[in-house]
Amino acid sequence: MAIYLIALMSTLCNTAFGGSRVVMSLLAIDLGADPFGVGLLASLYALFPMLLAIYAGKVIDRVGARGPMFAGTLIIALCLLLPAGFPRLLVLYSAAPLLGLGFMLFFVAVQGITGAVGREQDRARNYGVLSVGFSISGFLGPLIAGFSIDHLGHQRALLILAGCALVPLLPLWLKPKMIPRATHTVEEKTGQSVRDLLRIPVLRRTFIVSGFISAAWDLYSFYMPVYGHQAGLSASAIGMILATFAAATFTIRLFLSAMVRQGAEMRILNQALYVASAAFFLFPFFQNPWALAAISFLLGLGIGTGQPLSMTLIYNLAPKDRTSEAAGVRVTVNHFTHVTIPLAFGALGSAFGVAPVFVTNALMLLAGGIVNQRATRR
Repeated sequence: MAIYLIALMSTLCNTAFGGSRVVMSLLAIDLGADPFGVGLLASLYALFPMLLAIYAGKVIDRVGARGPMFAGTLIIALCLLLPAGFPRLLVLYSAAPLLGLGFMLFFVAVQGITGAVGREQDRARNYGVLSVGFSISGFLGPLIAGFSIDHLGHQRALLILAGCALVPLLPLWLKPKMIPRATHTVEEKTGQSVRDLLRIPVLRRTFIVSGFISAAWDLYSFYMPVYGHQAGLSASAIGMILATFAAATFTIRLFLSAMVRQGAEMRILNQALYVASAAFFLFPFFQNPWALAAISFLLGLGIGTGQPLSMTLIYNLAPKDRTSEAAGVRVTVNHFTHVTIPLAFGALGSAFGVAPVFVTNALMLLAGGIVNQRATRR
C-alpha cells in the first residue's frame, strides 16, 4: 500500500503546486506584469531547486524521506496563503522561489523512495503509479485553478490550492512507517562528487534530455495562460486546455509499461521529444480553444512519456547508494533550464509576442532529440 499512499500525497501536493502556476501567472498579468514579468516569475520558481537539489538529495539519502516531504508540503501551503492574503507583485515574486523550494524537497524525496518500495521488479510499476498520480494532479490543478478564478477570484483559488497541500501532512504525521527510506543509511564516502555521476555518458545525456522536457513543461504551464489571455479566452477555458494536456499525460502513462516492453527506453524518449516538438510548432497557428486543446493533448503525449522514462533511467543508471542524489542532479539540471530559459523566452515574448516562444522551444526539443538519437546509436 505504500506506493499508493505516496502517489496520493504526490497527487495532492502537485495539484496545489501545478495549480499555483496558473493562478500566479494570471494574477501577475492582472496586476500588470508583461511577458518578461511572467518569465521572471517562472524562473523564480526554479531558483532554490537549481541551487539546493543536489545537496537535498545527499541529505535525503542519509536521513530518509519523511521529514523533507513534510517540510516541503508545509512550505507549499504557507506560500500559497501568503499571496492570498497580500495580492501584490512583490509578494508573488517572493513566494515563487519558496514554492519551488517546497516542491523540490517533496519531489526529490518522493523520486528517491519510489524506486525503493517493494521488489526490484516492481520499480517500473512504482514509477508508473507515481506518474499516473502526477498526471491526475496535472489535470486537477489547472482545472481547479481556472474555475476557481472565474467563480471565486484569484485569492480564494489560492486558498483552495493551499488546502490541497495541507492534506498530505496528515498521513505523514500519523503514518510515518508507511514511508520507507530511499536507500540504506550510509556515511558519505570521501572523494565522491557530482562529477562521478556526470561521467556516466548515458546518465549525463538523460539528465540533459530530462532538462529539455522539464523546461518545455514549465514553459507550457506559464505561457499557455499568457497566450490564451491574449487570445481572449476565459480562465476556465485556459484551465480546460491545460487539463487536456494533463489528460494526455495520464493516458500515455497507462500504456507506458507495455511500450517499454516493446522497445528500448531511450528510443521511446527520443520519439517523445519529436512529438513534443511538433506540438509546439503548431500552437502559434491557432487561437480556437478546441484546436489548442487538441494540440495540448498531442504535447501531453510527448512530455507525458518523457518524464517517467527519464526518472526510471536515472534511478536504474545511478549507483544504488546515491539514487536521491541522482534525483537531485536531475532536479538541478531541470531547474537550471527553468531559470535560464523562461528569462530568455520572456524577453523574446516581450519583444515579439508569445508565438516565437513556442517555435523556439520546438526547435530546442527537436535539436535535443536529434543529438540524443545520434549519441544513442554510437
